[in-house]
Amino acid sequence: MKQRAARNDHYSYTVYADPNMARTFDASRFSGPIGELLAGTQARVLAEFVGDLATASILDVGTGTGRAALLLARGGGRVTAVDASEQMLAVARQRALEQHQDIAFERADAHTLPFPDRAFDVAVSLRVLMHTPQWQQCVGELCRVAGRRVVIDYPSSRSAAALESAARRLASRVGVSTEAYRVFSHAEIARAFAAHGFRIGTVHKQFVLPIVVHKKLHASRVTLSLERALARAGVLAWFGSPVTIVADRA
Repeated sequence: MKQRAARNDHYSYTVYADPNMARTFDASRFSGPIGELLAGTQARVLAEFVGDLATASILDVGTGTGRAALLLARGGGRVTAVDASEQMLAVARQRALEQHQDIAFERADAHTLPFPDRAFDVAVSLRVLMHTPQWQQCVGELCRVAGRRVVIDYPSSRSAAALESAARRLASRVGVSTEAYRVFSHAEIARAFAAHGFRIGTVHKQFVLPIVVHKKLHASRVTLSLERALARAGVLAWFGSPVTIVADRA
């Protein structure tokens, strides 16, 4: 089946082609106590989900400024990282140079990855599917190039993110410039991977309360106390987001 090319006027291309966005991306998302908590949790979960880094060849799709790629390379993985934005890649390459990490950075689109089938042990894609114009096509490409495992994350349709997503998508329809991301149910994600012979295994859900609320609180201890209480009450299992999953080749 011939794959459709993504529209390059979609916000997921235009927003991240801005050099200022690339320079400020990490600071805007991972600064402060909550940003540091997010980054630390993401690092721990990613390392656990990828598995034995020392023996893995890994493709990081939608690498952005290279945060995940650098983490995986520091753990001993042989990492190739791609992104559609040359501006984001420029930041990623500089960070890798400063940290003395050998990562192969390439410009490529998540919808049409320029690699052979099963070229890597593991394919990773974080904060990407929620923004891509044709997300099922991206899932297919991740599954195609991964020999044994795919790790992705997504905002849950049963979380507070669903309200923000609906508001942004409505604003986009009336001409407001915004990142009108989508949310997903576990069932539709599972079906998309099953269509390519992959089965979802481990699942991690991060927060119940929206990240913007935790950033307003500006206290990681308060955030951890609140979220642990919600987890003990069983709320996290139902409404937690973002969701990170492992999908293994069946």
